[in-house]
Amino acid sequence: MKAVQISQYGGPEALEYQEVADLSPGNGQALVQIQAAGVNFTDIYSRAGINPGPPLPRIIGVEGAGVVSAIGAGVTAVKEGDAVAYCSIPGSYAEQAVVPADRLIKLPDGLNARDGAAAMLQGMTAHYLCYATYRVQSGDRVLVHAGAGGVGLLLIQMVKRLGAYVFSTVSTDAKAKLASEAGADQVILYTQEDFAKAVTEATNGEGVQVVYDAVGLTTFDQSLTCLARRGYMVLYGQASGAVPPVDPRVLGNGSMFLTRPGLGDYTVTRAELEKRAGDVLGWVSSGELKLRVDHVFPLSEAPEAHRQLEGRATTGKVLLIP
Repeated sequence: MKAVQISQYGGPEALEYQEVADLSPGNGQALVQIQAAGVNFTDIYSRAGINPGPPLPRIIGVEGAGVVSAIGAGVTAVKEGDAVAYCSIPGSYAEQAVVPADRLIKLPDGLNARDGAAAMLQGMTAHYLCYATYRVQSGDRVLVHAGAGGVGLLLIQMVKRLGAYVFSTVSTDAKAKLASEAGADQVILYTQEDFAKAVTEATNGEGVQVVYDAVGLTTFDQSLTCLARRGYMVLYGQASGAVPPVDPRVLGNGSMFLTRPGLGDYTVTRAELEKRAGDVLGWVSSGELKLRVDHVFPLSEAPEAHRQLEGRATTGKVLLIP
């Protein structure tokens, strides 16, 4: 089969499109013929050696969707021919992937592999952020950074469903339009305006109940100043770089909370995985949640997909198609 692997850490050029051995499922596993693979910032961290992982060489990518082509012993959750999606399992930048069967989610009727690969990781991330990490309540004020990104667009929609007022930051007018269309009440072009000042003024100095920040280094300090008393600073990514060590005393002025959540800790059990994936895919299927798949590349062009995502030149979801 064809796959994209890394044999050394580095930039996008480290992604190698190669012929590798076909796979077969073991006990409790299913073989999935990948029809679409999601591209996420965690893939960039893996390629660069920031995220720990299996020994090199290895196939990267942690999100895919396709059709089950074979099952191993003891598998009852899925069968050959089932349309499925998954995330948080390494090896999706390939034509085939072996996945623990209990981490596969069957796609609802009417959704295809591109929908599944676009919705799973970023959709469930948005879900746990606003339903679990900080439970958004009607009337809350929320700041969503990178509002035109894959998670940002989904998170804005979910937060609005919960009845909150949404501030969002973006870098361009085109991205501002997307964030507004997703439901953001006030969009701030951080390239032209001090977002912390704008949020403070708009809230009469009271601040927001939660900041959802996947940008990291360039937004973290100002984000803290946007928080209301007992507000939550939810740092779930670092697109602009890692945040330096934080003195806990900076949280003392307002008794603020700081957390660095990850999807794996919010989909630990099968029941939790099914609940989050079921909500997200159900909302997509019903039309309540709108996906944006703005960038689709052949699997062989994974380096270019990484360049565009890393350069923050993308909006919505980025997919690779074997």
